[in-house]
Amino acid sequence: MHSYRTRPRPDQESAWEYPRPPLVQKAPHRVQVVFGGETIASSTNALRVLETGHAPAYYIPLEDVRPGVLAPSPRLSYCEFKGEARYFHVTAGGQRADEAAWAYARPADGYDVLAGHVAFFPGLMDRCLVGHEVASAQPGRFHGGWVTSDVVGPFIGEAGTDS
Repeated sequence: MHSYRTRPRPDQESAWEYPRPPLVQKAPHRVQVVFGGETIASSTNALRVLETGHAPAYYIPLEDVRPGVLAPSPRLSYCEFKGEARYFHVTAGGQRADEAAWAYARPADGYDVLAGHVAFFPGLMDRCLVGHEVASAQPGRFHGGWVTSDVVGPFIGEAGTDS
């Protein structure tokens, strides 16, 4: 372990112990997203993706996202592990956040479970909660990780992490 990495307590995980390629697992707590002053997603069936150096990214089943809040964006990106991602504008409560969510409609082999799920950038939402804790955004525009007290970094995107 490099000296700049925070040593986790027994009740914490280190983002630097997450695997590469990433691991997908069921989120252990209810996950909620609030935007425009409204709860637009709430799920006890969310998935979290754990990847070396990243805060967990939470993927919420589309059936647990309020209808009408997502509008497709033309933006696409590609993950070497998960495949092609499509982005969405998020609208609620009279507010709009451009390209604030993404999904893998046809994930790469091994990540099929992500189909039918959407992830939100926490820094573009009013609040994202894991259980009762408000998550903060992983640094960097291209990282969608949700930073909570049970995961330590530093996280990719912070100064000194080379990304």
